[in-house]
Amino acid sequence: MKTLRKALLYALPVAVMVVGLGLLSLTVAQTATPPSDPTLQQPAQQPDSTGSASESKIFTGKIVKAGDKLVLTDAEGTMTYQLDDQKKAKSFLNKNVKVTGTLDSSSGTIRVNGIEPAA
Repeated sequence: MKTLRKALLYALPVAVMVVGLGLLSLTVAQTATPPSDPTLQQPAQQPDSTGSASESKIFTGKIVKAGDKLVLTDAEGTMTYQLDDQKKAKSFLNKNVKVTGTLDSSSGTIRVNGIEPAA
């Protein structure tokens, strides 16, 4: 009885480890190799048309000159956004405005759709 208990004490953890490693290698093999049947492959992801990168938003603040560029600063003066349409912004210099456009967060530039005086 003692020998059986001693054998189980050593064999059981080894068996659990072997099964765990087997499952791990199976999972890695399944994720590393693409399915051979093209009908099982997932379709390519389409860009999300409702994502924040392509969503038009309203930004409020003041158009000011920064160097040789016109930029939008928020009401608190903590954020500054570059404006891609300098011609539209020129007539609103030093005025509070609402800018409608899409923010390119990587460059901090607003792709301007429209600018109007803030109410």
